[in-house]
Amino acid sequence: MRSNNRKDDEMRPVSIERGIQYQADGSVLIKMGNTHVICGVTVEEKVPPFLKGSGQGWITAEYGILPCATDSRYRRETKGASGRTMEIQRLIGRSLRMMVDLHTIGERTLRVDCDVLNADGGTRTASITGGAIAVVDALKKVVQRGGLAALPKITPVAAISVGILAGKPLLDLDYPEDSSAQTDANFVMAGDGRWIEIQATAEGEPYSDEEYLALMALARKGCGELFDLWNE
Repeated sequence: MRSNNRKDDEMRPVSIERGIQYQADGSVLIKMGNTHVICGVTVEEKVPPFLKGSGQGWITAEYGILPCATDSRYRRETKGASGRTMEIQRLIGRSLRMMVDLHTIGERTLRVDCDVLNADGGTRTASITGGAIAVVDALKKVVQRGGLAALPKITPVAAISVGILAGKPLLDLDYPEDSSAQTDANFVMAGDGRWIEIQATAEGEPYSDEEYLALMALARKGCGELFDLWNE
């Protein structure tokens, strides 16, 4: 039996709290079961050197796990980000840059900090979903300050983890499921139903076309439910 007596296609309880960091330009605390992530956005009125004079903005992300977020203390990365952390940061940044035409936000950078308070699987996908909502709130603040005449067109973004455990495709894996899954996948979706990024890896044995399509169907269901958070 899954945690919370969940069905195979059932997500963990999901909630968001906006404005969790009052000094940030946008912030969200997203909870997906026992995975809790704070996503805070800082707007900088400059861009990286390679974009100067281009008229284009930039969205980038940093990701970290706090020491007591895991069952044994997670060591702070004081000597630089690990390879895993860098890979997750790049995934979050790539995903969030799909939200908006970067030429419509001016030459400014949105830095999205995703800090994991409690880790129970799906931290990178929760960071993308929460970070996307925080980005919208940050852009609204830019409009309020007069930095933009109007809010640019926004494409909602959400992400979810899926996997195959004991031959069963499952939606929204918690840590015990994720650590034992024979296939582990992360799907990032745009609000119009198109895919932004898919990461699917066989951990125990290769997966078939049918199993992959089953995982995609679960991910589409899960992301669809996450988009309801945007309506809230």
